[in-house]
Amino acid sequence: MLLSVQYAVYAQSDSLAKEQKASQPDAQDDWANLAYYNADNKNADSRYLKQGRVVFMGNSITELWAQVHPDFFHRHKNFIDRGISGQTTAQMLLRFRQDVLHLKPAVVIILAGTNDIAENGGPVTNQQIFDNLLGMYELAKANYIKVVICSVLPAYAYPWRPDLKPAQRIVGFNKLLRRYALAHQLNFVDFFSAMADQRAGLSDNLSRDGVHPNLNGYLVMERVLKQYPGLFWQVQK
Repeated sequence: MLLSVQYAVYAQSDSLAKEQKASQPDAQDDWANLAYYNADNKNADSRYLKQGRVVFMGNSITELWAQVHPDFFHRHKNFIDRGISGQTTAQMLLRFRQDVLHLKPAVVIILAGTNDIAENGGPVTNQQIFDNLLGMYELAKANYIKVVICSVLPAYAYPWRPDLKPAQRIVGFNKLLRRYALAHQLNFVDFFSAMADQRAGLSDNLSRDGVHPNLNGYLVMERVLKQYPGLFWQVQK
């Protein structure tokens, strides 16, 4: 059954990748997609544990996580997925208050930046991407939410932007994230090292399109997260 779910999700993977830019519905009216999780946010107290909540903030990689491996989120009743396909860090920063702070989590896991590097919102520097992430980190810390900084996943190429060569830029950007995490004593989750191939791309056995993890990829990510048991790992029976 799980394999059939995975196939159904990844049958749409090519179109998802090609339509990253177009995935923002009515962008002129709701550029940051603030309405996307409105209903779920209103019902959060009836759906998720109030204590020890962990919000996963991100883009399609985070959003697909709950679809490709739903059991990961079903078993952890305090885990809340707030990924939106195609989003840049600027869009996530705009919705951070309602999709993270208002849920009152103990921890926020931020996995973002690849769509900025893919120039979904136009050309942007690493510093500009980092500044958006820094805004999220600081908002979380100001509200006593533990911040988990995740490396950007490896990508040798973007199917929807074949003109770009992102691999080494991602390597450099991850070094910037790691340095900040170490300097500020924050948890840095290094998905990149566990998933990269010799080209600094996403290993073929972990992805169908070189950007989005498949089931094997998400299982690797979950194993990496399990290295932080004291941080948030509370399996709900």
